Amino acid sequence: MNHTIQQSSEVDAIGAANVLKATPQGWMAYNTDAHGFQCLLRPHLRGHHRRALVLGTGGASKAVSYVLNNLGLDHILVSRAPGDGLATYDQLNENAVRDFNLIVNTTPLGTHPDVTSCPDIPYEYLTENNLLIDLVYNPEETLFMSKGKEKGAMVANGLEMLKAQAEKAWAIWNEE
Repeated sequence: MNHTIQQSSEVDAIGAANVLKATPQGWMAYNTDAHGFQCLLRPHLRGHHRRALVLGTGGASKAVSYVLNNLGLDHILVSRAPGDGLATYDQLNENAVRDFNLIVNTTPLGTHPDVTSCPDIPYEYLTENNLLIDLVYNPEETLFMSKGKEKGAMVANGLEMLKAQAEKAWAIWNEE
């Protein structure tokens, strides 16, 4: 078998792969994060969710950005450290949380066993217009989600994303 690795258009755009498939022409690399996130997001997205804060700058954030771009939603990546085109957590204020009412946590904060941590955002300004999506799925409800619910925000965890990713990987591996 040829040892070259080709990549899907999603891998080219996102810059990360998480599924490899052996083909007679060589290896093919795919990214299922974008598909999984889109499946998670769509049922929760409302017309007023036009702008998003993406918490974190790792691989998952790149797939989230890819989906948000494809849906035509403005978004800003939020990082602990300043950087080109990035916001920092200490820059988030009432206007940011209200204007960017879709907030996606792509960090591992709150993942079991460290269930008492969460992203440092101004939760006091959340309202029922906010949608908080946490890519973490263990625990089922993270502190990030709980703090959002206290303010009336809609919340969702990453379990549906994980399921959609698994289904997509299975389809990739079993297509002819």
